[in-house]
Amino acid sequence: MTPSERERLRIRVPLLGTSAAAWIMLILWAEGPTVPVVCSPSIGSFPTLDAFGFALALNPPDALLTAWALMLAAMMGPTLLPPLRHVRGRTFSRRRLRATLAFVGGYATVWLVAGPALAAMTLALLLGARDAALPAGVALAWAWQSSPAKRRCLNGCHAMPHLAAFGTAADLDVLRFGLRQGGWCVGSCWALMLVCLLVPGGHIAAMAVVAIWAFLERLERPATPRWRPCPSVRPALIAAALARSHLGPLLRASSAK
Repeated sequence: MTPSERERLRIRVPLLGTSAAAWIMLILWAEGPTVPVVCSPSIGSFPTLDAFGFALALNPPDALLTAWALMLAAMMGPTLLPPLRHVRGRTFSRRRLRATLAFVGGYATVWLVAGPALAAMTLALLLGARDAALPAGVALAWAWQSSPAKRRCLNGCHAMPHLAAFGTAADLDVLRFGLRQGGWCVGSCWALMLVCLLVPGGHIAAMAVVAIWAFLERLERPATPRWRPCPSVRPALIAAALARSHLGPLLRASSAK
């Protein structure tokens, strides 16, 4: 195994392992006696208002942050592979763990701040127009996915800046990179996450769909920001191309036998 292959494993194994563990915890939590976050005893479980976002918004702050951190680790882990490769590839080996933690800390901080804001938006939609909340969220997500602003955020997710190699400047550069990457990621994914929070049932399946969507979007090349009326086509085409490139040789080999 070459040094570059070993380095890729050092990134993939802990990152994807953490993501898998978070998915397992979310699934086990969702199969508990209430929708995945236990509501405050003073409020009750609101079985008729069982949207994930409603459950989150009615919980104490520690439960809210715990659930949001699990969602973040589960859904966004695979999307961090390229930026973490950039960080570690431009950092001396003795500083790589430190740089990795600084980047992940900056990235997670932005999402942990965005979590309560999205939960509050979900609660407002559910209280304002409960029956129309999910269609309104889907329409909002479609509009955002089609917008030039979404494309600018997605382009920003591809930005890999210069990172200093020594001292405090190196630490600050990596931290700023994590904060910027988190900000672009929130801008790119917030509307899809809102739909996840509004879904009244099957939220784990909805989260999985959004996680796959976000990962496939990151495989796109940067493009000129403009209105795109059919944003759903691009991830589907990427998925088809990946399936063809990976499964095609296997199918041809099996048919030859």
